[in-house]
Amino acid sequence: MNLGERFLQHIRSEDLFHSDHRLFIAVSGGLDSVVLAHLCFNAGYRFSLVHCNFRLRGEESDADEVFVRELGESLGLPVLVQSFDTAAFARAERMSIQEAARLLRYNWWEELVQEELWQAAGSLHPDHVQVLTAHHADDNAETLLMHFCRGTGLRGLTGIPVRYGSVCRPLLPFTREELKHYATEHGLLYREDSSNASARYTRNVIRNQVLPLLRTQYPQVDANLQDNIRRFTDIEALYQLTLEPLKKKLLRPRGAEWVIPVALLRQYNNKALVYELIRSFGFGEKQVEEVWKLLEAPSGRFIESPRLHYRIIRHRNGLVISPAAPDAGASRPINENEQEVYFEHGSLVLCNQAAVPAQPDASPRRAQLDARQLRYPLLLRRWKAGDYFYPLGMRKKKKVARFLINLKLSRSEKEHVWVLESEHRIVWVIGYRIDDRFKLTPATKQLLDITWTGGTAVTG
Repeated sequence: MNLGERFLQHIRSEDLFHSDHRLFIAVSGGLDSVVLAHLCFNAGYRFSLVHCNFRLRGEESDADEVFVRELGESLGLPVLVQSFDTAAFARAERMSIQEAARLLRYNWWEELVQEELWQAAGSLHPDHVQVLTAHHADDNAETLLMHFCRGTGLRGLTGIPVRYGSVCRPLLPFTREELKHYATEHGLLYREDSSNASARYTRNVIRNQVLPLLRTQYPQVDANLQDNIRRFTDIEALYQLTLEPLKKKLLRPRGAEWVIPVALLRQYNNKALVYELIRSFGFGEKQVEEVWKLLEAPSGRFIESPRLHYRIIRHRNGLVISPAAPDAGASRPINENEQEVYFEHGSLVLCNQAAVPAQPDASPRRAQLDARQLRYPLLLRRWKAGDYFYPLGMRKKKKVARFLINLKLSRSEKEHVWVLESEHRIVWVIGYRIDDRFKLTPATKQLLDITWTGGTAVTG
């Protein structure tokens, strides 16, 4: 049985997709994705090619795009292309190039799927719109090794999932050598990505250095890794069967929150169980120890999810998992006689003083302001698009959004920035910079001293 027949048999036996489904095939122009496109085309499936130009290799990236467009034309298939300034995005979001490229392409694919479902106006089931990627058995083995060396739980040892949301990977049973043989047999042209040889990327080190060395000691390592993936996948499925009743017992819904009884959780004394309870709320393995410490902490202590807007709060006899999504309209007026104001990121302690220091405090947690420039009530609120101020030391106004970008804040850090304003003029971007119009001057007779406690300040 040739590869085309085995491929079709795999699709049907695993019920991955059907001829009436709406399919997009992610094509880079390389061997794997070109073979996937030809296999699907020869099997009679209709689909669109989708290509991401990440603009990371100059003319080579543009040549890849041209190649994919010509491939689509030769097969009579639609081609959708999206171009990204990946390097700039990676810098702005403070992530690696690989992470940035992955996020950009998956977000775009999801947009394509949602647009297709919207246009279908309910005539398509969500599972019937899929993006196919060309991940194969060798990719799976590399992923297993990367996860194992980096540190992972049982799920990480199962390799690449066949399905993840609307993404499907129909080539996982087949090796790169099999795909290469198919391409040679059918005279297929494809592009070679020069970055695949670069030792800058961990996957390339695994592929080009680690695995070849392992093969000299363990000639069957490739087959063994695939067997391990299948074995770990079966074990993980069995693990999930045991886990689900435990999660129902320990993770108790209460309105928009979930409560985990501390005494009951202590009885199991199992950190793997803690991870399984918190992971769907955006918490990772690195937060397990923090949650473990919350078991002994007083009420009111909490940790925040690094990925989603949730927090885990120690409250009386339980751990409360609560949504902490930013409320863009959140605000709090501050009257002239108030001395302490609480908000979700700590508190502001306000003190009027007649004595003016010769040198203002430069701490980002402290604002020393000329009181005569202020008009009450002040307003404490989240920053929003369109906000601007005059950063201390500058005579020209600057948008808060641009100010935060220049500080290289992540998206989540930006979401937690608050400002203090007086009569629609921003007085202080809290934790970062006061407005030059409210600074202390030789003419200042009285100051308002504000100290911020809680949260995280970032200097810039």
